Amino acid sequence: MTKLLYQGHASFRITSNRGEIAYIDPFAKVGLNLQADLILVTHEHFDHNNVDIVPKSKNCVVLRSSDMLINGEYFTKDVSGFKITAVPAENKNHPIDRCVGYLVGVDELLLYFAGDTSYVDYMKTLANMDIDYAFLPCDGVFNMDIKEASLCARTISAKHTVPIHTAPTNSPDQIDYDLQNAEKLDVEGKQVIKPETEIEL
Repeated sequence: MTKLLYQGHASFRITSNRGEIAYIDPFAKVGLNLQADLILVTHEHFDHNNVDIVPKSKNCVVLRSSDMLINGEYFTKDVSGFKITAVPAENKNHPIDRCVGYLVGVDELLLYFAGDTSYVDYMKTLANMDIDYAFLPCDGVFNMDIKEASLCARTISAKHTVPIHTAPTNSPDQIDYDLQNAEKLDVEGKQVIKPETEIEL
């Protein structure tokens, strides 16, 4: 069974059926007991790119937005049982040429990690992809607020939508989670996952 640990903020750890390990947007310092085969970074803000805290396997691959978005072209790569496709992400705080979201294919599941973003037209395309889980930021300061995140979630129409990055983080030592904000996400299939919680997908 594929497992997903929500470490907190926008940080995740995925464990595939075969035991391959991927970390997304490392920042939260929990759940770091498994060596990474793959690390994904959506952009280079400090609360998304702390790859140094992650234990790495000998052949670990680190993919940053600069590896997956070059001269306006978004790339797809297969790494350690994961199929990774970069997709658009942007808002006033996150330039479109330096930020991406990721579609992650693993064990016949398709997961969408939006990165730091507000609504982008590409989300209409996602509605046709039969996404199993979508992870959307909703802090309302550096990203869209919960109302816009709800509109995005309904556009994407994933089977499950998880609100993340629910509160702004302003320092390397501060990770907040706003459960009340998360609960306001208005979409069918909403799934609230508290930090430091691991679920089976």
